[in-house]
Amino acid sequence: MDTTATGSVKLRERLGSMLFARVAGPSGPANRARIHCTPGPRWFGPERPIRTVHGDASMFIGGLSALLLQSLHPLAMAAVSAHSGFRGDPWGRLQRTSTFLAVTTYGTAQDAQEAVDRVRAVHERIRGTTTAGEPYRAADPHLLGWVHAAEVDSFLRAHQRFGAHPLDPAGCDAYVADTAVVATALGVVDPPRDRAALTALLSAYRPELRATPEALDAARFILRHPPLPWPARVPYALLAANAIALLPPWAPALMGLRPVTGPRAASVRLSGHALTRTIRWAMAPPARPPG
Repeated sequence: MDTTATGSVKLRERLGSMLFARVAGPSGPANRARIHCTPGPRWFGPERPIRTVHGDASMFIGGLSALLLQSLHPLAMAAVSAHSGFRGDPWGRLQRTSTFLAVTTYGTAQDAQEAVDRVRAVHERIRGTTTAGEPYRAADPHLLGWVHAAEVDSFLRAHQRFGAHPLDPAGCDAYVADTAVVATALGVVDPPRDRAALTALLSAYRPELRATPEALDAARFILRHPPLPWPARVPYALLAANAIALLPPWAPALMGLRPVTGPRAASVRLSGHALTRTIRWAMAPPARPPG
């Protein structure tokens, strides 16, 4: 292998390790081995669209867009603001979320159910009152329905725009149906099972949505003051711009955000494709030696 190729491999390994450590945390390698190597039945087979979507680099943009969209429900945002510790430990929250997604998507059925049971136990303990005096419970099926719908819509939008292999219409419906399995286990009542039902559900929640001071504060933290070293902030800013552009057309205005338009919008989208290709390259499993 020549010097240039060796340098490329080392760069890829270094970048991939850095990204994986951020997303998966110190227990990432052990969790990955348990999730993928433990024998047993799974909720989803290797051919299912949920594996295609959740395993793609587009999730980096879709996940950030989902956080912004979810914050627009005042009760959901109040619960996050008061109980999640996203400011004090944002990377820990990301790592717990990514591990949950990995376990329920790829892990054994037993591990997936245990992960769901742990989340449901946490939800049962989270309750309170918003600054406007509205009571909330994290285990409320209606609130869980919003969080699920916003997440699934964001992940699917990101995959269809930036994924390596966008799904056809039947695949999109199958993805929504796959995610309904996890949503039902978490306590969502009658989650959407195709894209039309998902769109209708998001529209049904629209009258409840608004940007509270907590939501605006969270958006400022996520978009303008991420806990990242300065060299990482330029690619993160491009990721954030694409996350905003990915939101449903009515959502940015509620948060006082202005997606770029015209030629700059095309440039932003190109940067999103470049970012996801780079992440995909860095985090791809190493090629097996021949023989």
